[in-house]
Amino acid sequence: MISSSLFDIVECPDCRGRISPASGGAQCGGCQRVFDTSRGYLDLRPASAFAEQTKYLDAELHADARHESIAPPLLGSRIRNDMLQRFLDLAPGDRVIDLGCGNGRAIAWNAASGAAFCGIDISPYFAAEAVEQSDLVLGDLRRLPLKDGAFNKAWSLDVLEHLSPAALRDVLGEARRVLADNGALFIYTHVRKNGWAAGGVRAVNRLAARLERLGWLDLRRERLRKSDHLNPIADHDELRRVVEESGFRLERVTYYTPVIGAFVENILARMAEHWLARRSGATNGAGDGDTGEAVRAARTAAQARVRRRGLTYQALVATTAVMKLDVLVLGHIPSGPFFALLRKIPKA
Repeated sequence: MISSSLFDIVECPDCRGRISPASGGAQCGGCQRVFDTSRGYLDLRPASAFAEQTKYLDAELHADARHESIAPPLLGSRIRNDMLQRFLDLAPGDRVIDLGCGNGRAIAWNAASGAAFCGIDISPYFAAEAVEQSDLVLGDLRRLPLKDGAFNKAWSLDVLEHLSPAALRDVLGEARRVLADNGALFIYTHVRKNGWAAGGVRAVNRLAARLERLGWLDLRRERLRKSDHLNPIADHDELRRVVEESGFRLERVTYYTPVIGAFVENILARMAEHWLARRSGATNGAGDGDTGEAVRAARTAAQARVRRRGLTYQALVATTAVMKLDVLVLGHIPSGPFFALLRKIPKA
């Protein structure tokens, strides 16, 4: 949806003029540029695209239809969302921006908090239900088409590792600009330097690679999703420097070394997905089931099964509870992946 309140907080990405509804879309009152609204979200990408672009714009990354619907938060998604709620404490009256919202699922998962949400992403692969229920903007995080101080809380999940060092500073600078003084930004990302506990994750990944060679699972799509990771932050000392230089204070950190999570999501889940894809491919005459349509059908069927809240859903809830041991046991040990709360420092 595009609510009337959305026009109170957006601005032109080119001239920062006021944007208003207009015949055939929306229009900037300054440069007179017209923006598309026909798909249920507001397209506020800058007229000149940045040279550095994410691979998440590629249709191939979305061939499995992961983005098309929003399933309940489970496994690693549930852990990230629980940490988001714990760090940000969302409540009615909060004005929240999801920076790099993907298909809009995190906004849907937190709608019951009563906060007012807006999601922005450069990739136009939004879930239909997110478009129907949320204010979504197609835009670049390095030039946010949003007014200064429009939000008091923000989050960014699985985004910062895709940026170059220069782009990272641009994004943090823009996040600071659109946050009110003392506003909070929750992030989930990782630095390049891992702790000793990451040896368990590496062992799981080596096992996954062996199983892939045996034909028991298929990690090609996972490798494709991580292929544009630029990992701009070397370690947690550099993280603190970058955060402070961007006008934030690093207020809270919890480390996340997903040893159990890696086994569940990189092996068990991929084996189940591969088996379902092969079965779907065989049923539909697609040979070994490695086609995009087979993967799409397998994922759609799995999501439908989860939504029925039957035995599959209950098993995933139980597995998620076990995965939370990664945070409870290893959350104090410095590692690459981490959850952090940044606080905007007001200018003197």
